[in-house]
Amino acid sequence: MSAPQSLARQNTWLLATAFILIELLTLTLFITLVMLPLARRSASDLAGLMVLSAQTWAELPPQTRDAFEVELVSSHTLALRNEVRQPAHDDWHSPFIYLLEDALAQRIGTMQHLAAEKVGSEDWFWAHLPAGQGHLWVGLPKARIGSQLGLALLITVSGGLLLAGGFAVWLARRITAPLARLEQASALIGQGESPSLLPETGPREMVALSRRFNAMAQQVQDLLSSRTTLLAGVSHDLRTPLARMRLALELLKMKPDATLIERMERDIEQMNRLIGNVLDLARGLEHEPAVSTDLVEFLTEVAEDFSTPVCQISVSCPPGRLAIPRFALHRALGNLLQNALRYAPAAPVELVCELGHTHCRIGVLDRGPGIAAEQIESMFQAFHRLDASRSPITGGSGLGLAIVRELARTNGWEVTLQARPDGGLQAWLEMPLIA
Repeated sequence: MSAPQSLARQNTWLLATAFILIELLTLTLFITLVMLPLARRSASDLAGLMVLSAQTWAELPPQTRDAFEVELVSSHTLALRNEVRQPAHDDWHSPFIYLLEDALAQRIGTMQHLAAEKVGSEDWFWAHLPAGQGHLWVGLPKARIGSQLGLALLITVSGGLLLAGGFAVWLARRITAPLARLEQASALIGQGESPSLLPETGPREMVALSRRFNAMAQQVQDLLSSRTTLLAGVSHDLRTPLARMRLALELLKMKPDATLIERMERDIEQMNRLIGNVLDLARGLEHEPAVSTDLVEFLTEVAEDFSTPVCQISVSCPPGRLAIPRFALHRALGNLLQNALRYAPAAPVELVCELGHTHCRIGVLDRGPGIAAEQIESMFQAFHRLDASRSPITGGSGLGLAIVRELARTNGWEVTLQARPDGGLQAWLEMPLIA
């Protein structure tokens, strides 16, 4: 099976064929509608001059005919012969000579083939025309016609072919060059490398394609970076409880102790919670279908699930129904509420919903210590914690906000963190309304 042609070669042949057909059509129309009418008009004028010259010569006094012949050659490049002679004629003439023969036939009533003769170094054409009571030979040199239609057509067609081919090659390469860069960049991504971003220039379609590819490439890099960070963070955070469990096991060999067993149970619970968070982060890439839900009922259920005896979460939401992915939104709001309760355990926490014409905003508002503006973006990175001690009791696993962002990306939401005017933090999930 032969290898398929490249896109550049296919486009080159298609464009070259199209240009050549356009050129041939233009040339045909120009010859038919412009050149041919002009040539016929010119042949008709020349035929009239030739017939008039023969008739005028016959009507002139014999003593003035020589001067008339000299003037005719000088002014109109026409020659007269009063004797009857039959030069050897050829079988083919240029197209203008055939037009001249037709024009002469219309004027004298008989069709004749112009005779060709070599006069010195010039080629002459002669017509046998009526002159008074007899006939006269009227001739004109080939140089008088002046046009070289065959040479003009050859040069035009040859030049047109070269220009069409060159322009087709240039245009095909210009069209396929962005696709070639896209193919190379895609190959680099497939090899796990980080390609340079494609220039977002050119036609609208190529700009859109380059922009989407750059966004995809950036997402792939973020995914690879997140995977590396995730694996490194998991391995790091599992080492501490594993080390404590190994030490506890060694101590239990020497002397059983209920305190050591409880510590091992806490370590196992911590490891299980960390693995569960990692699985939640991985499941954040899965898309969940939206179902029609009563917002007040849903947010009240979420608030009851995460309220504590110390802090009861309040709900503020206008009545209405909205198509939402219930499980994904419950997980996202749950992580935001857990963060609020962890850093503000005794302060009021609010769950607020705002409905607009095109979007719905759900916010978790607390009165905790808040987050500095320069640290907000880094809080969405996996295993990033405000607590420098990295204690799971005070700082959690560092995956909560990373899970929220992955859920937002998957479902087309936007998550933002903002400082509250009177202290605290407000986390907002903005969702487009689904018809």
